[in-house]
Amino acid sequence: MTQTLNHLFQELLDAESIFKNKEVLRHSYTPDVLVHRDEQTKELATILVSALRGETPSNILIYGKTGTGKTAVTRYVGKELENMSEKLNVKCTVIYVNCEIIDTQYRLLANLARHYGEEIPMTGWPTDQVFQKFKEAIDAEEQVLIIILDEIDKLVKKGDDALYNLSRINTSLKNARVSIIGVSNDLKFTEFLDPRVKSSLGEEEIIYPPYNADQIRDILYQRAEMAYNPGVLDSMVIPLCSALAAQEHGDARRALDLLRVSGEIADRQNEHKVYEEHVRQAQDKIEVDRVVEVVRTLPTQSKLVLFSIVYLTKNTDRSKKAITTGEVYMLYKKLCKIVDLDILTQRRITDLLSELDMLGIINSAVVSKGRYGRTKEISLAVSENSTYEVLLEDYKLSQLKDLQLKIGYF
Repeated sequence: MTQTLNHLFQELLDAESIFKNKEVLRHSYTPDVLVHRDEQTKELATILVSALRGETPSNILIYGKTGTGKTAVTRYVGKELENMSEKLNVKCTVIYVNCEIIDTQYRLLANLARHYGEEIPMTGWPTDQVFQKFKEAIDAEEQVLIIILDEIDKLVKKGDDALYNLSRINTSLKNARVSIIGVSNDLKFTEFLDPRVKSSLGEEEIIYPPYNADQIRDILYQRAEMAYNPGVLDSMVIPLCSALAAQEHGDARRALDLLRVSGEIADRQNEHKVYEEHVRQAQDKIEVDRVVEVVRTLPTQSKLVLFSIVYLTKNTDRSKKAITTGEVYMLYKKLCKIVDLDILTQRRITDLLSELDMLGIINSAVVSKGRYGRTKEISLAVSENSTYEVLLEDYKLSQLKDLQLKIGYF
């Protein structure tokens, strides 16, 4: 068996790949030249240059939709800042933190302290003690510390204590100076902050506009040259990836994913070139993967609301009539009794529907019914079959697998 596996992997290794360096198509890769982000790069550098003079840069909030280059620019400028500080013999440190992973005050402070060699347990210490250790570590010498908090809105969802403490840390430091850069896709996340935190954190704000199709195409040509062997991309591949991503609000990450997955599909099919059909296949695969990931992380109540929509879509004729909020709520109440969940109010269900709409899982529109008032008409924006299968993975909803309800008689 081992020999067979060795032979199998040897064959796969010996097969000629169309990729030269696939990693440059990953979101984590930061190129040496950032295409179409000169203005934002210079604006950020102009604010941070004071760190090279030993001064405290303003705190910065950076906004923009997913895939607009926020993280890439911030990490690029941070790297250049550290390089210049070494040349000038000025102590300047940049620490990048992804708040989607490190999403509590304790984890954040422990992570920051560990950068300075402090041994902080994963849990168990009082948060004040961790914060004190971090302050002592950075204040041991003269330096400027830039903390990049990517997806900062995820941290705020657990409370703004961490931001309150960090935004005021300089008042208790003698030698060190700290500046915070918050990066977010959510333009409204500061509405949930304490006004004092909001004012001190948002001293400077930078908004990143979406890329257009031409700009995305330039980014893809730059990455493709590094990622693929010469001549393996059909002439229509990059324009198609650019056009599809431009429809997604100028999302360069989406375009890079399409370009990478297209190549992976061609590679697995033993093709020597990537064609338009591979891009179409990649688009379907990415969409399914995105839906699976989003749906799996939904709270159970949201899953049940979504299950109601999927069930109505699968089991009734919708050629003449759209799904309404009332229908969803009536089915949802019946399903709650089956799976033993508390029934939420219709107002709360309307909020959950709005969240699903914002995530791109459903489409909803308010329509007037004349003297009968207004209602929301709802439709699925994703594959009903793949969504149905993912929902049934939840142990609470798994008992609905063979459910047969008489639609229309709730």
